[in-house]
Amino acid sequence: MKAFVLGRYGKKTTLRAVDMPTPELREDEVLVQVHAAGVNLLDSKIKSGEFKLILPYKLPLVLGHDVAGVVVRVGSGVRQFKPGDVVYSRPDDSRIGTFAEFIAIPEDSLAHKPKSLTMEEAASIPLVGLTAWQALVEKANLQKGQKVFIQAGSGGVGTFAIQLAKHLGAFVATTTSTANVDWVTRLGADIVVDYKKDDFEQILHGYDVVLNSQDANTLAKSLRVIKRGGKLISISGPPDPEFAKRIGAPWFVKSIVRLLSFGVRRKSTQRKVEYSFLFMQANGRQLREITSLIDSGAIRPVIDRVFPFESTNEAMTYVESGRAKGKVVVRVKPPMANAGSPT
Repeated sequence: MKAFVLGRYGKKTTLRAVDMPTPELREDEVLVQVHAAGVNLLDSKIKSGEFKLILPYKLPLVLGHDVAGVVVRVGSGVRQFKPGDVVYSRPDDSRIGTFAEFIAIPEDSLAHKPKSLTMEEAASIPLVGLTAWQALVEKANLQKGQKVFIQAGSGGVGTFAIQLAKHLGAFVATTTSTANVDWVTRLGADIVVDYKKDDFEQILHGYDVVLNSQDANTLAKSLRVIKRGGKLISISGPPDPEFAKRIGAPWFVKSIVRLLSFGVRRKSTQRKVEYSFLFMQANGRQLREITSLIDSGAIRPVIDRVFPFESTNEAMTYVESGRAKGKVVVRVKPPMANAGSPT
């Protein structure tokens, strides 16, 4: 099969197009022919080596964390899927590799594709959808009438999280640039702060939940807009000791993580705010919940651009530029007939 492979870590490193063997199946896995793959900033951060300590991958590595495609073979222990099923997934951290023509995915990380979506639209959903779900539903337990501040409203996670929060009945604030204010408002945001003109810290107060996806300075300011007893959930770091424990990190990594997060954890405690770091996990059951929301019309995908498979490196560069509105997707195979709404 053809795949795009990372040979060495580095910010300026590009992926190499290579021929490699089709993945071998374990008994609990499904072999999926990739039709489309989402491109995420996480791919870029892994490529640059930012996650070497907590995700010690063996190189060469096929990148890619989102997939939509068709089941071609199943392991002996698989019960929920059969060849011909149209599926989507965010593969497990240990089994990523959607920038390829085929990928083996554990059954528990897979779900049937939303009927209303094309392959490209479906491939844009899993990572951002699961991130928003695990932040707002699992960690925050966001309730109707609560106030949530979702940063970077025009980004991949932001566009999905705004829609999910509104579905849950929350009051939503977000940030974006001048050009995207009206567009993000149409997604459902109640307050949109134009970060080119205003400082959100001067406008937002008394929030129950903040979903942080920006830098350390934004994280510090976010603490000051949360009310006592509120929750600060960060998907951009720093990782906390609970995360290090969950991934079974060695003692020296746990020590580094404890040190990196010491400042924000201390300030959170002083302000009576709960801080937690979220590194999203693959979950087929939660994807099925998301599928229901999509097919009911409660949430719609937001795609900026679709690149051909051979332009995977160009897609990565575009994501790294920070200009994308919503998600960027790579089309690996031509569109299927009856695979969803037309693009």
